[in-house]
Amino acid sequence: MSTTGIDIRPLDTLEAILAGAQLFDDVWIGDRATMPANILRALEHLGNYVVGIYDGDRMIGASAAFFGPPAERTMHSHITGILPGHQGRGIGRRLKAHQREWGLERGIGHITWTFDPLIRRNAHFNLAVLGASATEYLVNQYGEMPDEVNRGDESDRLMIDWALAEPPASTPADDAVRAIVALPDDIEALRRTDPAAAAEWRLRVREQLRGHLASGLRIGGVDRRGYLLV
Repeated sequence: MSTTGIDIRPLDTLEAILAGAQLFDDVWIGDRATMPANILRALEHLGNYVVGIYDGDRMIGASAAFFGPPAERTMHSHITGILPGHQGRGIGRRLKAHQREWGLERGIGHITWTFDPLIRRNAHFNLAVLGASATEYLVNQYGEMPDEVNRGDESDRLMIDWALAEPPASTPADDAVRAIVALPDDIEALRRTDPAAAAEWRLRVREQLRGHLASGLRIGGVDRRGYLLV
């Protein structure tokens, strides 16, 4: 599948805002008011990044980001959702390119966001494809989340920093790697089939990454096996 026919445009009417808020609820099933329409409306009205991703006339995704402290010239990409059946089309890469162009036009130097470090495909996309940097490990950042994707797990996240005007960070050479941290094959499926095993993965990865970061090391990338390289 390709991004042919995909269009990204601002949600600048109340009707579009309401559709975007509903889409987030449809993606994160079980969490009503995932991103309330009134918050989206306020963000959009004040000039933040609030867009819909359309396949023809149908909205299949949405994304919202807001500006960080003025002196830091950053934008934080808080939420992006794509309806089931439309993943794997390169939409994520297309969206990040759109965010980058949008940010540069407004004097933004860095875009930040968080992701669950146990989701291997997201680690690969953020660190290997985009070449962004993981800067901070956040323990249970959002507290308990009731949606079907996150339910029953603590919401640990890695903070990502993407420098828009700099070359992508390269995967470290073998002789620069001091440790590797294994990630589960499919943590989302494991949460459903074996919650205890999923919880063990959470604690193991948390302990390892926090220990490495506390010792002054950094997360340098991810390899083809899905190991984080420290």
